[in-house]
Parts: sequence; structure tokens; C-alpha cells
Amino acid sequence: MWRNIRILLLLLVLLAVALQQWLERVHTQSWQETLWVGIYPLNADDSRTSQSYIASLKREDFVPIESFCAREAHRYGVRVDEPVHVELYPQGSELPPTLAPGAGPFGIAGWSLKLRWFAAHAGRVPARPPATIRLFVLYHDPATLERAPDSHGLQKGLVGVVHAFAAGAMTGSNDIVIAHELLHTLGATDKYDLATGEPLFPNGYGDPQQQPLYPQAEAEIMAVRRALSPQESEMPRSLASEVVGAATALEIRWTRR
Repeated sequence: MWRNIRILLLLLVLLAVALQQWLERVHTQSWQETLWVGIYPLNADDSRTSQSYIASLKREDFVPIESFCAREAHRYGVRVDEPVHVELYPQGSELPPTLAPGAGPFGIAGWSLKLRWFAAHAGRVPARPPATIRLFVLYHDPATLERAPDSHGLQKGLVGVVHAFAAGAMTGSNDIVIAHELLHTLGATDKYDLATGEPLFPNGYGDPQQQPLYPQAEAEIMAVRRALSPQESEMPRSLASEVVGAATALEIRWTRR
């Protein structure tokens, strides 16, 4: 009897979690009202450079992400004036759990649960409205790190971990990575070759019908990089050179077919 009760309770918990995830997906993909996105800056390397950069951050620094989302959403017919509002929250003191390199399906699932638990308490800020989507941005001193670790955005839980560089000259590329992970939380998938990092044709190209095809004038945000040739690409300097392609627009429900 008690075994059956425990099984029933577990099934009820799983059902509640599934229902919550479904409601989150419906809410974030309805595009009937502004989505509130929270940026939570963190000092990834405990360096003075990163700390000084974080201290200088203002909400206005993230307006290009809002503008990019509005420009692209309106291009696909989304009617809400401000599809995304980005709000800067105070710096946190605790870093999110890390995903071990080469983690298998069970390792990824465990990390996902830990990250969602972390976001549930780290995303609460007294006297501040809660964010619908929480992006924890870990800043690194570029003098000590040649390449930032991989960033991640999860649709389940509406949470992302973004690795960025603590340098004014890197603001534009940081914005691109933040926007990329933001769209992951909304259901968008990567549009680049996971082995090479090169944009995939056609969905990873800014304009797959452009003639001549190369170099591409713009990059697709879920491919990140702009294709210069079939084997060569580059990272644009800012979101001004990024677009949301048709496949991505369908995934995040800016279009229905």
C-alpha cells in the first residue's frame, strides 16, 4: 500500500513538473506581452578586471539585445512593441554548477536539475520583480583566457549560463552570445556544425538565397558566425550584423509555418 502511495506521489510530482514546463513554453512563445529577461552578472575568475567591469555595467548596456529582438520580431510580424525587456540585476556571489566535459545523457540531466535549482534561489532579488528568463553571465578577464568556455541556454527552466569577456571592446560579441543563449531558452536550436563551428547551409546563413552566396552580408544568430566561404566564417562585431532566420523564427513561434 505504502509503495503504491509513493509511486502515486512521484507521478503527481512529475505531472506537476510537466505541466509547469508546458505552461512556461506557452507563455514564452505566445508573444502577446513583453518577456522579462534578467541578467545576473558574476565574477567567473575572481579577478580585479572582471570585478571592475561588472561594477561599471548599466542596464543600458544591454539595450542592443532588446533592439535586436524587437527588430527581428517585427520583421516576422510580431505585434508587441517590446518583445523582450532586459533588466540588469545585482551581482551574485555564487557561481552556477558546471557541466563536466564529455558528460553523457545522465550527467547532462543531473547538471540541468542542479542548474534549475540554483536559478530558483539565485534569481530571487528582494524588492525586484522576478525575471521570466534568467541568464547568469560569467565574466572573465580576457588577458587570462584565450577562449571562453561553452555557454548554455535551457528551455526547460528558462535559464542560461553565458560566458563573456570583461572588456569594453568585447561588448558587441558578448551581446551576440547572450542573445544566442536567450533564444535557446525560447526553443531555438543551433545552426552550426558542432564539429567545426561553421554555419550550416541553408538554415545557418543570414540569407541562403543571396547571390553571390559568399561572403554572406549577415550572420544567423543561432549560427553566430557569418559565412565568408563554405569553409571560412567570422564573428560579427555586434548584433547589427545578426539576423533571425526563418527556421529559428519558426522554432520560437514568431511564425507558424
